[in-house]
Amino acid sequence: MTTDHPPAGVPGADGGLPPLGRRMVVRYRLPEGYPQPLTDVIGELVAIDPLTVRTADGQVLSIAADRVVAWKELGARPIRTSEIRALEAAAADGWPGLQRAWIDGWLLRAGEGYTGRANSAVPLGGSEGPARFDAETMHRIGEWYTAHGLPLQLLLPDRLTAIPQGWRTWNETMVLAIDLETFVLPPGVPMLRIAAEPDGAWLSMYRHRGGDTEIGRPPVVEVLTAVRDGELGFATVGLPAPLAIGRAAVTTAPDGRRWVGLTCVTVADEHRRHGLGSLVCAELLRWGHARGATHAYVQVEAGNTGAMALYRELGFVEHHWYRYVAP
Repeated sequence: MTTDHPPAGVPGADGGLPPLGRRMVVRYRLPEGYPQPLTDVIGELVAIDPLTVRTADGQVLSIAADRVVAWKELGARPIRTSEIRALEAAAADGWPGLQRAWIDGWLLRAGEGYTGRANSAVPLGGSEGPARFDAETMHRIGEWYTAHGLPLQLLLPDRLTAIPQGWRTWNETMVLAIDLETFVLPPGVPMLRIAAEPDGAWLSMYRHRGGDTEIGRPPVVEVLTAVRDGELGFATVGLPAPLAIGRAAVTTAPDGRRWVGLTCVTVADEHRRHGLGSLVCAELLRWGHARGATHAYVQVEAGNTGAMALYRELGFVEHHWYRYVAP
């Protein structure tokens, strides 16, 4: 370990610690009586005074400033394939479409063609192992979508299955996540209200300023208000016309981790770059945390630099990528 980063609060410190939630390795002095004078710990930074980290096995260690010798920020923790699968399952419950079925480890969703997430098959696997990707399985999935008046399209997350040679891909999307235990929730927004369903003003703003202009059709309310074994919150800032809106879905992954997923975050053109998007997200994270969520996720298309900057500023870090594919 290098020693060019003495801790904040130690004489000679040349800078502060990284933001909360970042991974770091800390070298510190052990009390007298130990066979070695120094040791290291690796974990997420959860507090600064005293310096406190949470290790991979969930243990929390606080280290007095006069015992810290050096620290070094690390890259993001490697994400296991099982974690990708679990998060995608929670996200699928948060945006489930209107009909669903399971075929050979694939979760099939249909939602009248509204949004890719609600009208694609994702390889979540099952008790018999990973999802199958052979001609017979694809034929059965294709038949299911044909019966629902939809084309066959797959949502393929990193490492869950390979992209077939010759198939086309589009909408490369980054999934970012954050541990809510390390997120500092700002004060609430007095004008922000969260309801179980979107009202007419919410829907009007999303229709005209949200992502639906690319789809060329108004929102399908039944898709927006669908959730499986979870709870939804629709946030609005501003009266009578909304200045900003957002949607949150709290669901539980198969591994027991409870997630809140943020979608539909939209700010009126004339009110952008004033922090309203961040405030909506923060309040929805607070809402989700109050309902038992310990982690949060967002899905951002590649190239959406504005949204990417917003979520990274809040502390979200890259979890994995997915993309849509079709024959």
